[in-house]
Amino acid sequence: MPISATVKDIATRKLISIDETNSVYAAVVLMTAEDIGAIVVDSVRKPVGIVTERDLMKKVILEGRDPKNTKVGEVMSTPLITIRSDASFGEATQLMQDRKIRRLLIEEKGEIIGIITQRDLERGTLDSFSALTAMA
Repeated sequence: MPISATVKDIATRKLISIDETNSVYAAVVLMTAEDIGAIVVDSVRKPVGIVTERDLMKKVILEGRDPKNTKVGEVMSTPLITIRSDASFGEATQLMQDRKIRRLLIEEKGEIIGIITQRDLERGTLDSFSALTAMA
């Protein structure tokens, strides 16, 4: 990994999404099958929100909603929080802290191209430090 890495360098490029009209149950099935903790919510094939495990706990389970009859559009977090693809790890970390979130969508030329998590940033930072140490 280059020492001057950007969030684009460590972002997950395979975005898993679901239409806002699908049920929460369908989202959970997809999230489980893909082994992910969040899913992007689309409206007319454009990202409009995100549903996370935390959203499911707070907005579905704790509120006693039926996952099969609740639409993901009803419980998604909006607006989407994005960051430029050329942003530094520090910028991404600061934005996550400021907004109290664990995931950011990566934007490039007006399009969502990936997602980055706190764990990705931790791993990327560790890899950068390791590369610096190896150079010494």
